[in-house]
Amino acid sequence: MTIKLQYFGLIAEVVGCQQESLTLATIATVAELKAALFEKYPPLSSVYFNLAVNQKMASENTPIDATSEIALLPPFAGG
Repeated sequence: MTIKLQYFGLIAEVVGCQQESLTLATIATVAELKAALFEKYPPLSSVYFNLAVNQKMASENTPIDATSEIALLPPFAGG
């Protein structure tokens, strides 16, 4: 399955790009995606981030598929 990922802020700096397509054998949940990303980008495992699927904050067991819109977001503050 090929999924499209968008990276923002510090996350983009760590992985070296703002977006990419990632082909993975079997990914069904956010937890599995994060494990694959930590394997590809080991420094990412020490960075705190939130993950959004289809523009909604996701939990570890949120399902994903090839049509999911996925974004890795660093912590942010606003007012």
